[in-house]
Amino acid sequence: MTPQPPKPARAPATSAALPAIAVSDPYLKPHAPVIQARLDQFRAVYGRLAAMAGTFRNFARGHHHFGFTRGTHDQTPGGRPGIWYREWAPGAHALSLVGDFNFWNRDAHPLQRDHYGVWSLFLPDSPAGPALPHGSPVKVHVCSAAGSEDRMPAYVRLVTFKPDGSDATARVWFPPEFHWQHPLPTADRPLRIYEAHVGMAQEEPKVGSFIEFRDRILPRIAAAGYTAVQLMAVAEHPYYGSFGYHVSNFFAVSSRFGTPEEFKSLVDAAHGHGLRILLDLVHSHAVKNTVEGLGGFDGTDHQYFHAGPRGRHPAWDSLLFDYAQPEVLRFLLSNVAFWLEEFRVDGFRFDGVTSMLYRDHGLARVFTGYDDYFGGNVDPDALTYLQLANTLVHEIRPDAITIAEDVSGMPGTARPVAEGGLGFDYRLAMGIPDHWIKLIKDHRDEDWKLGHLFHVLTDRRPTEKHVAYAESHDQALVGDKTLAFRLMDAEMYWHMNRDSQSLVIDRGLALHKLIRLITFALGGSAWLNFMGNEFGHPEWVDFPREGNNYSCHHARRQWSLADADYLRYKDLGAFDRALMHLDDRFDILASAPASHLRTDDLRRELAFTRAGLVFAINLHPTESRTDWRIGVPSPADYTAVLTTDEPRFGGHGRAVPGNPPRFPWTPGEYDRQPQSVCLYLPARSAVVLAPTEAAGG
Repeated sequence: MTPQPPKPARAPATSAALPAIAVSDPYLKPHAPVIQARLDQFRAVYGRLAAMAGTFRNFARGHHHFGFTRGTHDQTPGGRPGIWYREWAPGAHALSLVGDFNFWNRDAHPLQRDHYGVWSLFLPDSPAGPALPHGSPVKVHVCSAAGSEDRMPAYVRLVTFKPDGSDATARVWFPPEFHWQHPLPTADRPLRIYEAHVGMAQEEPKVGSFIEFRDRILPRIAAAGYTAVQLMAVAEHPYYGSFGYHVSNFFAVSSRFGTPEEFKSLVDAAHGHGLRILLDLVHSHAVKNTVEGLGGFDGTDHQYFHAGPRGRHPAWDSLLFDYAQPEVLRFLLSNVAFWLEEFRVDGFRFDGVTSMLYRDHGLARVFTGYDDYFGGNVDPDALTYLQLANTLVHEIRPDAITIAEDVSGMPGTARPVAEGGLGFDYRLAMGIPDHWIKLIKDHRDEDWKLGHLFHVLTDRRPTEKHVAYAESHDQALVGDKTLAFRLMDAEMYWHMNRDSQSLVIDRGLALHKLIRLITFALGGSAWLNFMGNEFGHPEWVDFPREGNNYSCHHARRQWSLADADYLRYKDLGAFDRALMHLDDRFDILASAPASHLRTDDLRRELAFTRAGLVFAINLHPTESRTDWRIGVPSPADYTAVLTTDEPRFGGHGRAVPGNPPRFPWTPGEYDRQPQSVCLYLPARSAVVLAPTEAAGG
């Protein structure tokens, strides 16, 4: 599915015209003036930025101007070649470049300021080569009303640290040209996302690298049937345990994983596997560190961020961007363009969208009505930035993917900007994993209300695409547990061997498969899985820190569990691969939302149809259904195309004979369908049925 690019900005609509999202949703009509005002603001800002640079795309080319760039001094063919260094620091008194090249002399290479607050320095090449060789360590010395300090250039491409994480040093980065080997993957495959973290992707208790991820993990992801990899923590962040969400250097890949070229080789290899690369993009806040980050760069608290208390996130202990400032917009939009152009990534998951959209960041707020989305709590400048960012992404790459991490449910988040939306292609269905955790923690599975479960999994705005998931990294962080570990807990240490008998393990394996099948089939138009969860990775995620004696034991993935023939983890991995293959065969995610057939809390039955398939789930803990008659949409015999109780998935093989089982149809209305089939379904299992002809039977 190729996301459609937003229409170019045009003159504001007349006041009599309703924004398209207000036409498609009658409940939005009372808020049409607010939606139109947002659209008008977007168009005004878009036009203003385009006027500043000739085009909107040109405005977002700050990475080609600021920082270290090669060029000539007077922009003429005969001009002196060399390296420009430019920095925006309007509040600073003086800037100078220091490094090994000038023996860290803070008086040797001062920068000159223009009337826009941009400082610059030109270093001509010499007969011996560039004044700043590739990899040279540098810093910028900033003098301001706040004092004098060596800082990281804002647009720096690589920052290195000592082994203990101290002494951040910027590196001038002019490597040989990288030669891409593989074309960009096509956008015609369903979006099945494998959420991953490069550093914790290895089995050894250490920080993994881009190269190790490229060689060891990408082949696993491709073989598992996923079509995209969502990478966390790629941008540089000083504290490893932040999971990459406290970014310090927005244009630098994390040096703890490798170099920019090594990350390019990862992206290129992913494309060779047919995988798209999505980045976690953190533009909702920035680390407050001054040595490594942007905070107080020019001596003020309002250069990149809001001044005073508004510039501090009360829960995240980080700094909040001021999206009303043109140079802040240039910095962030250029960062979007940078990852797309320099590294050929295929899209972004925008982190912290809820925090951006609301002045109170959505903290302790329950969103219960439309007034919550259109009142004075919404930050119009942040909303406009998201519209601008999505517009830019799709101007550069019409087939790129953008996903919003928004728990609030802002209407129009995943609708085009021209309709009055925010322009995202998808939004995360964040309520689904929270609901599963609540069910498992607070209720026996015998007591789950199946009608309510169906409602929760299908309760989404029909015109907006959602990414469904049963769990992500959020549910596995220290203090919590993966779904598998929550279902089976310490029994996993002793009874995941195929020869071991455990009712706890049997229940856990059965429910793990059912939860993922139900969520996949009901929850959205795309799918997300956090690495290792597909095979029931045990325990939790905890990065090295003082509290765990800086151990990487819980910041790794134990792939050997899934590879061992004698362990049941392999069975869960096989089921996940079968689920991905089922989507390839029947286009489940690309199809219309599911239609309800039946829920019966007493008999523990749940049935629905999607993509022409019938999903029948028996959630009873002990009773098998020997005569379950169920309505089907087609007058045809049906064949089982997936059964959770198959031995290859760790089941007991209790399904009816036949390979695959076939169920004759009977005319006569049942479950509001004009015909039905009668099937046998073991306790705590599910079967997916397809018309026999469609199933190839």
